[in-house]
Amino acid sequence: MAVPLYVDAFWLRLGMFAFAGAVAALGLGLLLGQAGQLSLGHSFFVAVGAYGYTFLAAEERTVGVSHQAGLALPPVVAVVLAVLLAGAAGLVFSPIAARLRGIYLGIASLGLVFVGQHVLFNVEALTGGFNGRNVPGFTLLGWRFDSIPGETLYVLGVPFGREEKLWYLGLTVTAVAYLSCRNLVRGRPGRALRAIRDRELMAGIMGVPVTRYKAHAFLISSMYAGLGGVLLALAFGRIVPETFGMALAVEYLAMVVIGGLASPAGAVAGAAFVSCLPAVLERYAAVLPGLAPAGAEGISPAVAAKFAFGAAIVALLLFEPGGAAAIGGRLRSRSGRALHRFRRR
Repeated sequence: MAVPLYVDAFWLRLGMFAFAGAVAALGLGLLLGQAGQLSLGHSFFVAVGAYGYTFLAAEERTVGVSHQAGLALPPVVAVVLAVLLAGAAGLVFSPIAARLRGIYLGIASLGLVFVGQHVLFNVEALTGGFNGRNVPGFTLLGWRFDSIPGETLYVLGVPFGREEKLWYLGLTVTAVAYLSCRNLVRGRPGRALRAIRDRELMAGIMGVPVTRYKAHAFLISSMYAGLGGVLLALAFGRIVPETFGMALAVEYLAMVVIGGLASPAGAVAGAAFVSCLPAVLERYAAVLPGLAPAGAEGISPAVAAKFAFGAAIVALLLFEPGGAAAIGGRLRSRSGRALHRFRRR
């Protein structure tokens, strides 16, 4: 809560990207870690949320020779409808997901990314085409989460602009999404999904409606992705189609693998690592050994970040398949035992 009072806009923008990645990664972790359904099309549902909010909240306008449609709905209503739209897209795909498993489901979901890219680049009235379109600012109860021209809000002597306001919005949404996901995982639906993941046939024999739970998992996962897409759009301020391609889908997969497939907290930690590392490396490329600043010869920060992701995934799969969440649990267990021994003394 106190972070915006002490850090500059760079770290706040980075935090907003981490919040957006965490919300979407929670959905993929629920689908992959709990239900055992591999999805390589998560970026498609993120794009539905991002462009859905933009279209629903933006006003109809003409930019140059192109026309951009918009419904000019209240931002809160646009967020809700965008999340529901992403969920509807997941529900439409769920009959396919209910009949496929493993790599077959992964390849089928990968097709969504290519379909989405084709639509985003060609339906210019909705998406702005190759150049994308601006994202309307978010407003809640008359409070604007963007900079207001001519007005500066000060909190404890610190000017609060767009980044500071969006930090609290992202923090609140991520906290609610995390608690909701954790409660779902610990409850009866989570046990049913894990039963389907481990032994689908036995789960059906025990009375678990397998097809319905698979559809529900894809529905909820898509809604999380749509909400993450809304946060991502607000963080960028302007969205372009190439952002939501195959690279983003792989990044979400890396988030849940690095953080821990079956852990909501691990998904948040993995999202923070994957979302923040490239920007941090780029900011400090001039002082980090082996990295070349933008425009210079050598290993760029983006390439170094990809090497780091790959190394982290390989190392975790070899030494700790449970990911960062398992490492954190082990450290907590050791610290608890050490504290217990200290108290006994």
